[in-house]
Amino acid sequence: MATLIPRARSPLPDILQWFESDWPFGGGHPMRIESYVEDDHYVVRSELPGVDPEKDVHVFVEGNHLEIQAERTQEEHTEGRSEFQYGSFSRSVALPEGCDTDNITADYEAGILTVRMPKRKDTTTREIPIARKGK
Repeated sequence: MATLIPRARSPLPDILQWFESDWPFGGGHPMRIESYVEDDHYVVRSELPGVDPEKDVHVFVEGNHLEIQAERTQEEHTEGRSEFQYGSFSRSVALPEGCDTDNITADYEAGILTVRMPKRKDTTTREIPIARKGK
């Protein structure tokens, strides 16, 4: 009968897996997002609790990318204890073909930032002729 002798395990695979997984401090990336199509609009929603959307959140569009930048500064003081959270973070989302980036709207309610952009109505499909070369 053969006996398997365990080899010393290298910590490198674990470290690489840690970097490839979600945000290491729990709960995924510090700015969780979802994107979907609703009616004739492309929608991006982001969880941003505890921020002031008028001064701590910035939304940019460049080419076919939407970028959301936010900064959180939150302090809580109770008797004998204080706690704070702070930091800057951002997410970039590739926009699908046909988004009307000239008519983007954004609103913030109950800790959720919602960015909407209409899909262009003038997107049409056309067949491209194929030229035969040679023979």
